[in-house]
Amino acid sequence: MKSGLITLVGRSNVGKSTLLNTIIGTKIAAVTDKPQTTRNVIHGVLNRPEGQAVFVDTPGIFREKRGHLSSQLTDSVHESLRDIDLVIYVADPTKPIGPEERMVLSLVRKLTIPKIMVINKSDLSAAEKEFLSDYQSLDEDFAATIELSATMNRHIQPLIQKVFELLPEGEPLYPADQLTNVSKDFWIAEIIREKIFLALRKEVPYTTHVEIAGVEEKPDITVIKAVVYTYDRKYKEMIIGKGGRAIKEIGIAARKELEQATNKKVFLELEVEVDKHWMDRV
Repeated sequence: MKSGLITLVGRSNVGKSTLLNTIIGTKIAAVTDKPQTTRNVIHGVLNRPEGQAVFVDTPGIFREKRGHLSSQLTDSVHESLRDIDLVIYVADPTKPIGPEERMVLSLVRKLTIPKIMVINKSDLSAAEKEFLSDYQSLDEDFAATIELSATMNRHIQPLIQKVFELLPEGEPLYPADQLTNVSKDFWIAEIIREKIFLALRKEVPYTTHVEIAGVEEKPDITVIKAVVYTYDRKYKEMIIGKGGRAIKEIGIAARKELEQATNKKVFLELEVEVDKHWMDRV
């Protein structure tokens, strides 16, 4: 039996969370096109006849620590690279190799464990993947280089096969029926937070944090109460929107996804509160 921890690393917005969700086959991590959507180190557990692979999603790396939250996220990436068995470096061929990319590569090169490079977004045209050859030229640093599309679920199986080839023998780290290390409340909060990122512009989503106040399972419906925290009253007004339109749209989008995932009706109650110290709880 093979078993081990595989950390996904890369700069912000290269598709690490999408790749994690695609590998596991269900949404575990929030996914948007905005940088640093991921704030927590999330485990996705994949069980196969060969053994168990635990994929670790990480926040994207910023070269400069831009404030308290960004600093916390970068530190969590460094922590997630300790005591692991394999690292997957995820690259976006539509973007040049800049300072942040070089910072990620410097972290990866220091590791003495097996490394795989994943070049994401293989579904795009050659013109869009302008910097593909730059990443391909790095392949000598890796045990394997795999081009795939996390969004389109293309060439995922070759990656999984290579992962199990490189993992050491060992006992499972999680029970066979457990898909992730996060709780149901965390998962619900992630879905709501994802919809906030998708609905609101520019800096507003980065001011927010979602906490679940309660989940009540009734025979025919799940009742969820959640609080969206932000650190400034002006952002609270923007999140609520004129006539409550913005928070209503966020609630509808989150409820639809929760119902689809659980195959059960959901009543979702959202409140917005100002808390200048919410970052201390992340």
